[in-house]
Amino acid sequence: MSNGSRELDGQVALVTGSAKNIGRAINLALAEAGAKVVINALTSQTEAEQLAEEINDAGGTAMSYIADIRDPQSVEAMVAAAVDAFGALNILVNNASLRQLLPLEEMTLEQWRSVFAVTVEGAMLCTVAALPHLRAAGHGTVINISGVASQLGVKDRLHAATANAALEGMVRSLAHELAPDGVTANAISPGMIDTVRGATAGKVPANIAAAGNLLDRKGRPEEIAAMVRTLCGPAGRYVTGQTICVNGGMYFS
Repeated sequence: MSNGSRELDGQVALVTGSAKNIGRAINLALAEAGAKVVINALTSQTEAEQLAEEINDAGGTAMSYIADIRDPQSVEAMVAAAVDAFGALNILVNNASLRQLLPLEEMTLEQWRSVFAVTVEGAMLCTVAALPHLRAAGHGTVINISGVASQLGVKDRLHAATANAALEGMVRSLAHELAPDGVTANAISPGMIDTVRGATAGKVPANIAAAGNLLDRKGRPEEIAAMVRTLCGPAGRYVTGQTICVNGGMYFS
């Protein structure tokens, strides 16, 4: 599990929506750095349990927790379980999101709200529940995973792109609120990443697929996870309120 550097030894991380793809890679990277990780999922219980077992078998420390981050009581119970199990909570990664392809003229208010309930409200609820523990840690970290659609715009995914932009705005205000307690807040905006797309995500939007990037390849989940690990560790303590684009040169911030 360790490559020799365990800069997050003694820290505890909660990563939402993290049984697969980018979330899975984040859990593996933080565990390799020495953090104890809480793997949150809602529908991917089997994958979450298998990932926790994989990390534990490799010498790390992990637990899975099935919770609906749209529900305040479920979120509070999840954070309490993490602290009860591991004694603290230092890192929160708001990775869970809902993406759908739907033209604006066909979109109902309920469909709009369903995306915001997971991506934005879920991040808010998790952050609120985690705050007392992040503040107590004295060097806590909040990271929101957004997406390049918030920079480039995207056809038929206006609600998801807007939700991603909200995640980026959230960390700018969080940075102001949390700085006195030594807690940093940043967003990471991935470009085209080589992942298995969920059933509701649909095809890659045409303008995103056509945009390309300077490195002429898709990114790997591990490359997003590496940036998360950096921001959580000693090298990231002077970075807050930022949106960091990890996109191979698809978009310049």
